[in-house]
Amino acid sequence: MRAIADALASRFNPVAVRGELTGFSRAASGHCYFSLKDDSGQIRCALFRRSADQLTFAPRDGQLVEARGRLDVYGPRGDLQLIVDSLKVAGQGSLFEQFIRLKERMEAEGLFDPARKRPLPDQPRSLGLVTSLGAAALRDVATALARRVPHLPVILFSASVQGAGAPQELVQALETAYRRHQTHGDIDVLLLVRGGGSLEDLWAFNDEQVVRAVVRAPMPVICGVGHETDFTLSDFAADLRAPTPTAAAELCAPSREQRLGELDYLAERLSGGIHDALDRRAQRLDLLGQRLGRPSSRAHAASQQLVAIEHRMRSAMRLQLQRAQSQTESLGQAMPEAMRRGMLLLGQRLDRTATALAMMDPQLVLQRGYAMLTDQNGQAVTRVSQVSSGQVLQARLSDGRLDISVR
Repeated sequence: MRAIADALASRFNPVAVRGELTGFSRAASGHCYFSLKDDSGQIRCALFRRSADQLTFAPRDGQLVEARGRLDVYGPRGDLQLIVDSLKVAGQGSLFEQFIRLKERMEAEGLFDPARKRPLPDQPRSLGLVTSLGAAALRDVATALARRVPHLPVILFSASVQGAGAPQELVQALETAYRRHQTHGDIDVLLLVRGGGSLEDLWAFNDEQVVRAVVRAPMPVICGVGHETDFTLSDFAADLRAPTPTAAAELCAPSREQRLGELDYLAERLSGGIHDALDRRAQRLDLLGQRLGRPSSRAHAASQQLVAIEHRMRSAMRLQLQRAQSQTESLGQAMPEAMRRGMLLLGQRLDRTATALAMMDPQLVLQRGYAMLTDQNGQAVTRVSQVSSGQVLQARLSDGRLDISVR
C-alpha cells in the first residue's frame, strides 16, 4: 500500500478536484470527512483540522466545491482518498489551474530538476533572509536563529510577500542578495519565507519571474512559504523546501547543542589519538633504550676499544722504527764501498775524456807538419776559391806564425 501511495504522490500530486459535497461530517477532533462526486464517480476526502480551521465558508452537502490536495491510500481499507489542503466554493479554481499550467511548463524546461539542487554548507558563515518586515515569518525565523545560532550574522532583504507589487519586490530583493554574495563573498544560504495563507495570498511565490530568479541564485536557497500542506512553484525551484519558515531556519542552522556535541566528540577523538600516539612513542623509546643498554657499559666498551687501538698503534710504530733503523744501518755499511766504486768509475771516465780531448788538440796536428791558414780577418782558409792572387795570408805553424803572399 505504501508503494502505491508513493507512486501516486510522485505522479499526480498536487491535484485539484471539482465536485459535489456529499456525506460531510466534522469529527470531535476537528477533522472533516466527506466525498466529492460528479457524473463519473466519487472519491473519499479528508480535511484535517489545521486546514479546516482556515475555511472561509460552511460546507454542506450538495454544494459544488473545488478541493486542492494530494492523493493517498488509506492503509486499513486500501481505499484511494484525497487529503484536502484547501476547499473553496466552485468558481475559485482559476488560479490553481494557472498554477498547474505554470508548473508543467517550467518542469518541462528543467527548472525543477533535482540534479541542479545544491547541498547546504555544513557551517554557513552568514545567512540571507528575504521576507516582509511585518511578516510573522520574520519573527519566527529570527527567534529560531537566535536560539540555535546566535553568533551567525543574518542579512535581511525586505520585500512585500503579498499583493500586486510583491513579485517585483521579491525579484529585486533576490537580485540584491545575489549581488551582495558576489561582491562580499558572504550569504552562504538564502532563506525565502512567509507565513501561510490562501492560494491567492501565496500567489507572488508562483510568479514566473520570482521562480526564475530563485533558479538563478548563486547560493543554495531554502524556500519556507506557508504551512506544511502549502506548495508554491518557488518551493520546486529552490534547492530545498521547508514546510514552515521556522523549519527553514532550523535546516540551515544546526542547534548550538548539536555543534557542541560534535566538538566534544572531535575533542574526545583528538585526545584519544594523542594518547595513542604518545603510548606508541613511549613503547618505541623503551625498545630503543633496551637496544642501547646502560650508558656506563657503552662507555666502558668504548674505553676498551680505545686501549686496544692505542696498543696496536704503539706496536705498529715500534715495528716501523725497527725497520727504518735496520735499513739505515745497511745503507751505512754499503755506502763506503759504493762511494769507492763510484769514484773509480768517475776516474776512468775522466781519463777517457782527457784522452779524447788530447786527440782533438790542434797543436798536435801542427806538430806533424801541417799549417793553419787564415785571412787578414782571422777567418780560416780551407779552399783555394777563398783566396786571390796577391792576397796576404797568415800561416800558423807548430812553433809560430808566418805572413805569406799568394801568387
